[in-house]
Amino acid sequence: MDEEANKIGTSTLFKRLFKTSNLEQFMKKNTGQMQLQSFSEYITKLCKNQGQVPERIIKRANIERSFGHQLFKGTRKPSRDTVLQLAFGFDADVDTAQELLKHAGMSALYPRIKRDAAVIYCLHNHFTIVETQSVLNELELPLIGGSSRVK
Repeated sequence: MDEEANKIGTSTLFKRLFKTSNLEQFMKKNTGQMQLQSFSEYITKLCKNQGQVPERIIKRANIERSFGHQLFKGTRKPSRDTVLQLAFGFDADVDTAQELLKHAGMSALYPRIKRDAAVIYCLHNHFTIVETQSVLNELELPLIGGSSRVK
């Protein structure tokens, strides 16, 4: 049986956690259910599932080539903005972008934060990274990958 078949749902894990009286015992019993695939494994699998090559995703994400390949190899860790750039490189929907952020150990996009709301909108409407940067600039919000706006 493969690893995915042994996984329980997050809601089941929540129920178990809320019912436990011993956190240490819970951790030991559920340790196999509490591990995410590494970020590099996740993006490599996503790339394969889409029938893409990393080079194409990296280029569409507007990420420096060698750094992008290091992300796919797992030798470098991404920032939250780099994960968002990759989401655009994958032409991800909002759910896939949230999964990318989760696997990278980053906070999810949150629609009450203006910049995140703009990014969610752009993901939902399948904007490119360049189109998204333009939207962020027009709204006077920090660009992805840099804290300042285009002048």
